[in-house]
Formats: sequence, C-alpha cells, structure tokens
Amino acid sequence: MFKSLIKTAPLNDGTKGNRFVVLGTISGIYRKRSIKNRLGITKGVTTIGLHLGKRSLFWEHKRALRQFHRIAG
Repeated sequence: MFKSLIKTAPLNDGTKGNRFVVLGTISGIYRKRSIKNRLGITKGVTTIGLHLGKRSLFWEHKRALRQFHRIAG
C-alpha cells in the first residue's frame, strides 16, 4: 500500500529538533540552536551538515563509517 515518504521522531537528548528518514534511505537530524549562529557546510565521518543561522540539517553519508541506528523508527 502507500508507505510514508518521511518519518520523523523527536530527538532524545533534550535538544530542540527532529530525527528523520526520507524514502526509507536518507536519514538525518534537524536541530535548532538557542545561542550560536552558524553559516556553511561541514563534512564529518558520519554526516554532512548544512548550517543557516540557528538551524542545522545533518544527513548521513551513503557509506558512513559509523551509521545511525534506528533513527526515526
């Protein structure tokens, strides 16, 4: 039948934001900061981050060395 395109879940570390999975393959984290403003793109071992002001969007590499575990259910 019809499968959800985007699954979301709240973060479980007490910060503001959500975990998400898009189309069952792309997983990531969305965060809203309270103090620090950032601008740019970061590339880490596990994720790529896009930072715009107080908001950040991280998504997992296709072949990450450390993978997210059941990030949004």
